[in-house]
Amino acid sequence: MLSTDLLIVTDVQHDFLPGGALAVANGHEILGPINRIAGLFRHVILTQDWHPPGHLSFASSHHGRRPFETMKAPYGQQILWPDHCVQGTFGAEISRDLHIPHAELIIRKGYEPGIDSYSAFIEADRSTKTGLTGYLRERGFRRIFVAGLATDFCVGWTALDAQAAGFETLLIADASRAIDTNGSLDVIRTDLAAAGVAVIDSSNLDDQN
Repeated sequence: MLSTDLLIVTDVQHDFLPGGALAVANGHEILGPINRIAGLFRHVILTQDWHPPGHLSFASSHHGRRPFETMKAPYGQQILWPDHCVQGTFGAEISRDLHIPHAELIIRKGYEPGIDSYSAFIEADRSTKTGLTGYLRERGFRRIFVAGLATDFCVGWTALDAQAAGFETLLIADASRAIDTNGSLDVIRTDLAAAGVAVIDSSNLDDQN
């Protein structure tokens, strides 16, 4: 990979893996591909969902609401989730089966009590920024690869925002898995194609080394 390439490994945390509070089906299957391809990159960053207790996105924060229902938040429609990735809990920890000792940065997101956050760049209100765009530009990165959990939310939104920020962006499909609630996987696939985000297989990366 080029020195201007960066891999973003998204939310590979215990709560999104088997046995977790918001487990993504077959989420564990991405660990092998991610551990393998991370070694191809000189530069890797990680993202970490990091919610305070009682976060607005938790169904338990709204009387009578159930997980995966939707509600109107101040910034638009919000899917309600099981309590997950609560700050300081085991579920919020990055998986101990992820082996990327050379990762250079961890971006935490979702820590504002009243705003959900999928993208590593801009939170769900579409105005609160994480500062990642400036970090990447200052370091001279040009091409961004995205993998992790989940394809239809944090991975996909991160890829879309990377592309919108002017980076050539590629989503690694076999190193990602989806939640797929209410057609969310079809929606993100359509949005990625419309934005010009390339969807590739991790085997394609071997040809670039």
